[in-house]
Amino acid sequence: MTMKTMMRWALAPVCLMALAACGAEGGRKDDAATVAAPSGKTIAATLKDEGSFGTLERVLTNAALGDVLAGKGPYTVFAPSDAAFTASAGDLGDEAMKAQGAAMLRAHIVPGALTRADILAAMSRGGSGTVEVRTMANSLLTFSKEGEAVIVTGDNGARARLTGDETVASNGVVQPVDALLVKPAAS
Repeated sequence: MTMKTMMRWALAPVCLMALAACGAEGGRKDDAATVAAPSGKTIAATLKDEGSFGTLERVLTNAALGDVLAGKGPYTVFAPSDAAFTASAGDLGDEAMKAQGAAMLRAHIVPGALTRADILAAMSRGGSGTVEVRTMANSLLTFSKEGEAVIVTGDNGARARLTGDETVASNGVVQPVDALLVKPAAS
């Protein structure tokens, strides 16, 4: 690991705390009203119990990352729905795709708990209307708005829209998205 990479990882928690603090100062009242009450479930249990994340939960189990999202955290998972996986190449839940599934998952997980109110507050305070967050895969997710929709864009240009209701779990946040944030490798 290079010194530059180590420095980025060392600064990641500080950046996330600053991003979270932006939302803690009281964003718009309508943003605060959309934040769900914390659940007693972990992120892993939330994904398992929610009907629209069956494929993601299967990939999570195959990649042996379930313990991570059942652990202490906090994490934010930008969770693609089952429908988002229909356009993917290969079955990431298949044993032969374990490494690709793990890489895809890490590109959808951010350390720290980020609610939509946090993201929107950081975008408005940043001046540019965008904000970047580093994933567990060491890639960047860029958030922006198109009308009222919050758009998240991966390093490779893959784009998704934050959809549905976020779930604040005991160890982080599940943010549903309508597409994969990486293009999976062909099988």
